[in-house]
Amino acid sequence: YYRFVSPPLKLSVFLRIGDAKRQELQESSWGEKLVSIMCYCFMPNHFHFLLRQETNGGISRFLSQFLNSYTRYFNTRNKRVGPLFLDDFKNVLVENEEQLLHLSRYIHLNPYSSKVVENLSDLYKYEWSSLTEYIGGSEDYVCDREMISSYFKTSESYKKFISDRADYQRELKQIENLVID
Repeated sequence: YYRFVSPPLKLSVFLRIGDAKRQELQESSWGEKLVSIMCYCFMPNHFHFLLRQETNGGISRFLSQFLNSYTRYFNTRNKRVGPLFLDDFKNVLVENEEQLLHLSRYIHLNPYSSKVVENLSDLYKYEWSSLTEYIGGSEDYVCDREMISSYFKTSESYKKFISDRADYQRELKQIENLVID
């Protein structure tokens, strides 16, 4: 989905310019920043974002734009019409640093705990997650990693933080359908 009716420059040129110029152009063209993306993970049937709101109502506006854009893209690509998502998004207010860190781990472990990938080595290469940005497997950065990374001396220590609870989270995922809310 292309965001601009009259883009400031062609997409082919945009993809060739340097990162600093690209960032400057995005900021000047997109107006106010709604959110900072701290973590994300796209799964076959759902997705997770860990967002920091940068402007009042930013998360709702960002998710509305994201869902609408993806629906248009998906419908065009698959020659279909109508809504794609059944429910409104669910959200949780992160109230402290401990929750922030555990939520980042939960999001990054999701492909492993849901058995989309079978082993941890595959998780570290899962291309639909921001984990590669945190552990050094990506050259393209979408996330604002500063806050979460500040709790770890190295990317290797964050990787250890993730892997230390991997099997435990996978076990919890297996029994979650047995729990009555």
